[in-house]
Amino acid sequence: MQTLSHDLEWQLQHLPHQPGVYLMKNRHGTVIYVGKAIVLAHRVKSYFQKSADVSPKTRSLVEQIASIDTVVTGSELEALLLENNLIKKYRPKYNVILRDDKSYPMLRLPIGEDFPRLEIVRRVRQGDKALYFGPYIPSGGLYEMLRVLRTLFPLPNCNIVIDGKADRPCIEFEIKRCLAPCTGNQSKEAYQEMIQSVILFLEGKDRLLLTQLTEKMNRHAEELHFEEAARIRDQIAKIKRALEHQRIISSQREDQDIVALFRASDDTLSVAVLFVRGGKVLGKKEFFFEAMTDLTDEEVVSHFLSQFYDKDRIIPKRVVLPLKLSDQSVLQQWLAEKRGEPVALLSPTRGARRRLIDLAIDNAKSALESRHQTSQKAEATLAELQSLLHLSQYPYRIEGYDISNIMGTSAVGSMVVFEGGVAKKENYRHFKIRTVEGANDFAMMAEILARRVAPATADGQLPLGAVEEPTSLHPKAVNRPQAPLPNLILIDGGKGQLSAVREVLEAAGMGTIDLIGLAKEREYHPEQVYLPDLSLPIDLPEKSLATHLLMQVRDEAHRFAITHHRKVRSQKMLQSPLEEIAGIGKKRRLALLRHFGSISKIRDAPLKEIEKVPTFNKKVARQLFDAIHSS
Repeated sequence: MQTLSHDLEWQLQHLPHQPGVYLMKNRHGTVIYVGKAIVLAHRVKSYFQKSADVSPKTRSLVEQIASIDTVVTGSELEALLLENNLIKKYRPKYNVILRDDKSYPMLRLPIGEDFPRLEIVRRVRQGDKALYFGPYIPSGGLYEMLRVLRTLFPLPNCNIVIDGKADRPCIEFEIKRCLAPCTGNQSKEAYQEMIQSVILFLEGKDRLLLTQLTEKMNRHAEELHFEEAARIRDQIAKIKRALEHQRIISSQREDQDIVALFRASDDTLSVAVLFVRGGKVLGKKEFFFEAMTDLTDEEVVSHFLSQFYDKDRIIPKRVVLPLKLSDQSVLQQWLAEKRGEPVALLSPTRGARRRLIDLAIDNAKSALESRHQTSQKAEATLAELQSLLHLSQYPYRIEGYDISNIMGTSAVGSMVVFEGGVAKKENYRHFKIRTVEGANDFAMMAEILARRVAPATADGQLPLGAVEEPTSLHPKAVNRPQAPLPNLILIDGGKGQLSAVREVLEAAGMGTIDLIGLAKEREYHPEQVYLPDLSLPIDLPEKSLATHLLMQVRDEAHRFAITHHRKVRSQKMLQSPLEEIAGIGKKRRLALLRHFGSISKIRDAPLKEIEKVPTFNKKVARQLFDAIHSS
């Protein structure tokens, strides 16, 4: 063990004998590890005891510790909460970090409303009167579930206010996909009865649902309401057909998450989570961790749970684990507080739940093996790309750029990033073209590259402060301080765009970055690469993996640019007529668009309907009505 400094010796002698959190820092003051303890003094001192069993990682950690800060808490549960927050804040080098900033799609049903409708959400809104179902991973399962639901139950999928006073139903009623509660054709009571059936279906209570529908069908038949009885009969048949395709893995029809892990021979590790609702697997998600040599499986699972459920997610009544945890009671208490009712952490050794653990382990193993194969294929592809184009660097990080505009209007640029041959969507960026007027793609491309490389620092890092428009996937990504220099820049275009970008890079002192342009020139051999020092393009081999990777980057940059361009153009077309009307600010414009759905529907709306819009009164509604019809 290292020789401790006088300050560190003093800190170790004065550690509190209470629960809390400790932060270990190196000589630069950087937090390198955050941990929690029931008794801080005992836990922290254990790191510095001489022992032959100390792992290389712990030895490396202790050698770097220059100071230790402690925060005393009232309980072990408070320590757990604080530990989570500090790990998220500092992202210490020696902690298990769950790099999962995604949210998962769920179905939300606001049962507090008179006519609730299903909506897709990614966050649980704490305290609202709504039921949540999911998560559905991948999201394709969610849209398939919605399709099935709308086949079985004629739920409206519009966003108009349902008050039973609409003049006539829409086409959804004519094709029997809605019972038109907006016109009063379906009563509130009948609608709520249908919603209860939807809830039973989503909760997996199939037998109860079918029993209730059968009783309802028989009652209508006895009352000689044969048309309604026939409709319910057909509905029962559709539900039975839908259930035939659903995989039931638990006869108890429980809601539970199954967590398991698999450790490879190189100590890479994957954790798999199966989301089981009503006895059916709604989805699964795998997470990967590198170099877990010095962490036990118990430590990995414990840290994983505390970070995974720290987000606004649905917490089921049961979480099934592959092993028992030393801090299991604290985690149970924390999960119960987040859910609002008891949560059981189970670690079965046999029986049905153990078989679910084995299934999750198989998924974790398969995902890790697939990841290794993908990584090896990507390495071979990037090596081939370097050889094919004689690049000066191994193209680990590729940035692709494209421009989208219509005759120079609503012009935007895009940047996509691929690292190790895989899209890194959290690094994608949009640019609004600011300095170029008219249709000048060369100048637009030069502008966005100039803004990308402008804030280069001496250590070869590029802060992203000059890229103002983060993506909708990561709305706070603009605050991330740095991104590495690309090894290869790919421009969607030919010689003209390439020359404009090369001038920008050379002016910024970055002329050594490999730069290529990918353009379609000839139908019989469409893919050609332009290099800065060659006057003629290079033909790419059609069946090459390197060619396919370049096409993927180019197509992704094009997709990302044109999608954002359509959004900007659409917003401009929708909002500009309203922006010119006095008294109609941003809040009222949004309220109008949510209420009516489009400018054309606002234009056709009667004055009485405009008065019903939230934030509107008779005076403002009259102003809007007169302004629209006078223009």
